[in-house]
Amino acid sequence: MKREDPAQIVRNIGLRIAELREARGWTRETFAERLGVSTRYLARLEAGRQNFTVHRLAWLAEHLRVRVVDLFAPPGIKAIRVGRPPGSRTRSKA
Repeated sequence: MKREDPAQIVRNIGLRIAELREARGWTRETFAERLGVSTRYLARLEAGRQNFTVHRLAWLAEHLRVRVVDLFAPPGIKAIRVGRPPGSRTRSKA
């Protein structure tokens, strides 16, 4: 059996978290506020530069309203988008 790269697993989980967050229309700032963490910490999680404990995975899954196993699904994105998720901007009444 081929050995899996732990660093790649962490990166994929991070991308999956970003993907699920974006699918809900949440900015990184909004989600970080909901979690009670800094945007910098969340950015490190999503970029795969911060390792996860099982407790942290369960906590994130709960806030994303998914099962922990869903965080291990292959991400549908290759990179984290910068800026607001599509449709999250409000139109001014000018």
